[in-house]
Formats: sequence, C-alpha cells, structure tokens
Amino acid sequence: MKDERASPEDLTREIEALRAELRLLNSHRFVRIHNSMPRLLAFNFARGLAVGLGTVVGATVLLSILVWMLSQIEVLPIIGEWAAEIAAQIREAQ
Repeated sequence: MKDERASPEDLTREIEALRAELRLLNSHRFVRIHNSMPRLLAFNFARGLAVGLGTVVGATVLLSILVWMLSQIEVLPIIGEWAAEIAAQIREAQ
C-alpha cells in the first residue's frame, strides 16, 4: 500500500492556492457590499424599492387587463353588468 501522506511542498502549494482563492473571494463585489453596514443597508433599501415598485406596476397592469377583459364580456348578465359598472367607475375616476 502506498503512503498517502502529503509532502511539506504539496501542503505549501495547497495553502498558497487557498490564499489565492480567499483573496479572489474577498475582492468579489458581493463580499465588499456586505462588509460595510451602510452599503448593505443602502443596497437592501434600493432592492426593496425596486421590488415594491415592480409589484405595484405589475399589479396595476394585470388588474387593468383583467378589468378590460371582463368589460368585454357583456353576454353573461351578472358578470357583464358588474364588469361594465367597474369600467364606468374607472372612467369616471379619470
């Protein structure tokens, strides 16, 4: 059976490779942002604003399309009247 112990030179090379990888990780943008509390707070605040704005715009577009589609259905008596009433209220609000 072969002796599987690493030589001191192999260990030195492995440690140098680990140090190089650690330098690379520490220089990454994600780590630099999270190393500073003010930058982390600013990043998360901007992210929250973007998520909130996207949610509002997306819901507005989706609801507008849904109400428009329902207003086109005038064949069904209950849904057609209800959709027409919603569309009329939207037009009055503008």
